[in-house]
Amino acid sequence: MAKSSEKVKKPSSGYSAENITVLEGLEPVRKRPGMYIGSTSETGLHHLIWEIVDNSVDEAMAGHANKIEVVLQKDGGCTVIDNGRGIPVDVHKATKKSALETVLTVLHAGGKFGGDASGYKVSGGLHGVGAAVVNALSTNMIARVKSFDGKVYEQKYKIGKPQGAVKPVGKVDKNDPDQTGTAITFYPDPSIFEVTEFKFKTVLEHLRSQAYLTKGLHFIISDERENLTYQYYFEGGVVSYIKQINRNKKTKNAPIYINKTVNDVMVEIAMQYTDDYDERILAYANNEYNPEGGMHVTGFRTALTRSINNYAVKNNFVKESEKLTGEDMREGLTAIISVKLPNPQFEGQTKAKLGNPEVRTAVETVVGQELEIYFEEHPQDTSKIIEKVVLAAKARLAARAARDSVIRKGVLEGLALPGKLADCSESDPAKCELYIVEGDSAGGSAKQGRDRRFQAILPLRGKILNVERARLDKMLSSQEIKNLVIAFGTGVGELMDMEKLRYHRVIIMTDADVDGAHIRTLLLTLFYRYFPDIIKNGHLYIAQPPLFKVSVGKESQYAFTDEERDEILKDLISEAKAKKKESKDKKTKAKASETQESEETTDAQGEENTGGSLDGVKYTIQRYKGLGEMNPGQLWETTMDPENRVMLKVDIKDAEKISEIFEVLMGDEVAPRKRFITTHAKTVKNLDI
Repeated sequence: MAKSSEKVKKPSSGYSAENITVLEGLEPVRKRPGMYIGSTSETGLHHLIWEIVDNSVDEAMAGHANKIEVVLQKDGGCTVIDNGRGIPVDVHKATKKSALETVLTVLHAGGKFGGDASGYKVSGGLHGVGAAVVNALSTNMIARVKSFDGKVYEQKYKIGKPQGAVKPVGKVDKNDPDQTGTAITFYPDPSIFEVTEFKFKTVLEHLRSQAYLTKGLHFIISDERENLTYQYYFEGGVVSYIKQINRNKKTKNAPIYINKTVNDVMVEIAMQYTDDYDERILAYANNEYNPEGGMHVTGFRTALTRSINNYAVKNNFVKESEKLTGEDMREGLTAIISVKLPNPQFEGQTKAKLGNPEVRTAVETVVGQELEIYFEEHPQDTSKIIEKVVLAAKARLAARAARDSVIRKGVLEGLALPGKLADCSESDPAKCELYIVEGDSAGGSAKQGRDRRFQAILPLRGKILNVERARLDKMLSSQEIKNLVIAFGTGVGELMDMEKLRYHRVIIMTDADVDGAHIRTLLLTLFYRYFPDIIKNGHLYIAQPPLFKVSVGKESQYAFTDEERDEILKDLISEAKAKKKESKDKKTKAKASETQESEETTDAQGEENTGGSLDGVKYTIQRYKGLGEMNPGQLWETTMDPENRVMLKVDIKDAEKISEIFEVLMGDEVAPRKRFITTHAKTVKNLDI
């Protein structure tokens, strides 16, 4: 065969091997931290703790530890201590360095890859980069190991680089109940993270779930800054977890507990039905929370639907032709799904979704077998569950009819918008805003004061239906909610299409009083339960109208808090006194005073106006209790003008916690709401009764 005489072309534009950057050691982590911890925000900061804690939990799941201590230090550092075997300190054959140094300075080094008895059969750390990443993103790290030889070893690091060899610094106290273990102390690098202050509440909530997921694991969490210590220890594991979640709800059955291992996949599930209308499934793989679910959730749902349908048909709850849907099965269901497996395949370092196909088969098999046994052994509880599911199916059909009627009405009327909606002329949703306004009076001011090009106004009459305890069909019987659904343009329920959202800024604008706060809460409940994607995609805002207008002479400023009001008044009076001192013409001063009093009288339209004289300077303070008390110009200037307005963006950071708050505030149970009000009553500001 003849050799080709074609020459290799030289790279164009000076692009050659010299242009390729090779990052060594932990440099890639500092260069692109988001690839390893998700972000450099508060979420990424706390992810550092999770990475170190995960290693300790791995020791516990392997049966080598039963206690983990997390300490948030006064100096800004964090220490994680476990009573496991201790990271080895002997020399590693491949790296020719201490195993401790290797684990903390080399990516993809650890006891999670070999698969032998000395490592971990089950591990939450898929990539094995956790400890090394934390080291790379910390200004300082100190590792202490209580070893099997009775000595305590230590090594220090700066930005991932060791500051000397591993060396013994003492002996293990013979009276210490924990003769072996590892302690890691680290200080987040402020040049990497947007914030470096750990939040105790965030740490508590995360570690509480870890304690639930590992029966018998004792967590001690301390905050030296506030001198606080909490301890978590749950013998019941996921059963205790589900009882805690449903503690304020009416339940249909005692928790169903499943724990079985199939082909090296351990499946642990607790599930319980309540009177709620929404489902709550929390999925974990090797104790890592998977917010986007994955194969274990798919297997669970498939087995649940098949098992309940088979039982319902067999026992004449439904006909063969009327089989129930998965949506019906999951109404009011709370489930904790925890799987443990040797080689988890997550999507991304933050482990949002589990991708192992064998897990789906294992979960589907285990759940199918165990539910069949449970249904036969607990006929009374099973009947309550089936009745709940059948009722959900009937409600689904009614909701579909109600939803279709709203959509059909829009089609028949040429997609006519609600009569009260004052729409904008702009057709690009990305530029459009919808103000949901409380009452016709405020709606009138908003319509006159708005920029008609891109701002639409929809006034609501009174308080909308509380949808926390309402199915879709009942919700759509409310004319005010129906108007909102049509105005959004997305549809509702299973046919919702966010691509059709007509406004990319939906702004709740209510009065600054108790009724306004209640209406705002009702609207937030509606969005959270039925339009969560509007929140998740960053389209929902809360307007912040001022509470006060402070006037001194011809000068006026708006204040949003009592403190700001007092500060503005002080500044305006100081300015007025300075001007007064400079003026020498008494007649001019007298004339100005008359004009001032006249302007104060005509401008004060609110229900609560106060005025007086301070250091010889007259002032007026107007308290806005309702948006309707502002004239259109004031409403535009303070609350609707994009150049001047202040708005709060609604976000979902902790879905589980938010859902619990809505249940407490808007649910049927009075006792939890009373406890909440009693607990937080003294922290309420600007409360008008």
